Amino acid sequence: MKANDNLLTDRVVLPIPEIREMNNPDARHEMEIYTRFMRHLRIVANSRMEIKILTSIQFVADMMDLPDSQVAKILVDLGLRAPRIALPSDYLDHADASLMRDDWEVGAANLALKSLQSHWARIGEDRFAAFRRFYPTLAENIFSRETV
Repeated sequence: MKANDNLLTDRVVLPIPEIREMNNPDARHEMEIYTRFMRHLRIVANSRMEIKILTSIQFVADMMDLPDSQVAKILVDLGLRAPRIALPSDYLDHADASLMRDDWEVGAANLALKSLQSHWARIGEDRFAAFRRFYPTLAENIFSRETV
């Protein structure tokens, strides 16, 4: 492994939507989400791109009164490729469930989500992140203090 191997792949690929007719209300809605996302992405005061993306997704969702996962899905469909940490947890749950289904099943992953999965593999994300779950447990000595 060379010292500059980490420069071969970009961790974040910003969306560039294709040009479509704006007579379609869905296209106008997607373009409005894209425009607000890109505007807010420039003004987020943080040096980490993952935090900028997550903050911008949350901002757009709050401004347009939409769920974070819907905004993330639209941006991924438009071409956003980012690490798992840059996407909302609700969208990651949806993506993990969709990627575990076969192609012919209802709710299977679309081409954009499969492209995002290959991007995750290319940048070295954990392949088994979908299987990790947090199960809260209650220990008996939770309120007791042990002195050493």
